[in-house]
Amino acid sequence: MCDFVLHPRLVRDTSAVGRFPLSYLLLMEDANYPWCILVPARAGIQEIFQLEAEDQKQLIWESSLLGEAMMRLFQGDKLNIAALGNVVSQLHLHHVVRYRQDEAWPDPIWGRAVSACYQEEERLHRISQLQSALLDRTSTFSSDVGGI
Repeated sequence: MCDFVLHPRLVRDTSAVGRFPLSYLLLMEDANYPWCILVPARAGIQEIFQLEAEDQKQLIWESSLLGEAMMRLFQGDKLNIAALGNVVSQLHLHHVVRYRQDEAWPDPIWGRAVSACYQEEERLHRISQLQSALLDRTSTFSSDVGGI
């Protein structure tokens, strides 16, 4: 894990929210959608199948916990989860809450709407909401993001 470095594009496009045992939780800098990214803190991994079996299970558990929290918080119509990696090859899972009335519905969000930057207060509120929801749900989540 000491060789793990967060991809520069993820550093540029996100804000840190917290840490699970395996993954960092990031908030995507696009206020059009409730959008988070999980990044397993493992160096050199591009695909889920490259993770050790226990890490694969942990990633699915973290993803499920995050997805449930996001749907409770944001009352979406659908949760989209994707591990694309076409631009950023480092393994990361997008979690996007979708609404039937959002600009891209029912299509994928990529390339549809111009990215809407958060105002600082709105970003901090969104991060606080996510942290509170996850801290209430599990003791394995931490809002400490030291190391990235």
